Amino acid sequence: MGARGFKGKMVIFTAPSGAGKTTIVRHLLKRYKNQLGFSTSATTRDRRDHEVDGKDYYFLSLEKFRQKISDGAFAEYEEVYRDQFYGTLKSEIERIWSLGKHIIFDIEVKGATNIKSIYGDECLAVFIKPPSFSILVERLKNRKSETQSSLSKRISRMKKELS
Repeated sequence: MGARGFKGKMVIFTAPSGAGKTTIVRHLLKRYKNQLGFSTSATTRDRRDHEVDGKDYYFLSLEKFRQKISDGAFAEYEEVYRDQFYGTLKSEIERIWSLGKHIIFDIEVKGATNIKSIYGDECLAVFIKPPSFSILVERLKNRKSETQSSLSKRISRMKKELS
């Protein structure tokens, strides 16, 4: 529990890449900034030019991520692609609760399922259904932040998440 015993609720937004979950989360954080805190995920993937460590993600080396797994530092984690991990640090949950805020997540489908299984009724999980698969693919291509290889991996993963 956070400071003064506050244990807030968790609101999890999940969807395949490009479905709009980040847009929704940003809107809610702006509108309810005094009530909601964003859970920044940890990852081993490379930082993109526009991303800020500690704001967009906690960028960790593969070795450091694995050490944190061994130390039991994660509430949940997943190897999304080979040697590319994402996870929610327990310290991040405690940090937000210590501010007296509820937690809002923008995470992958499996991570959402894992958080929900651990925290149960303290969580509300919302799956954002994309308009269509072809629109998702088009949105990812328009981002111009993916290599052909990473785009192919994301498309393959999206198919699994939507099945």
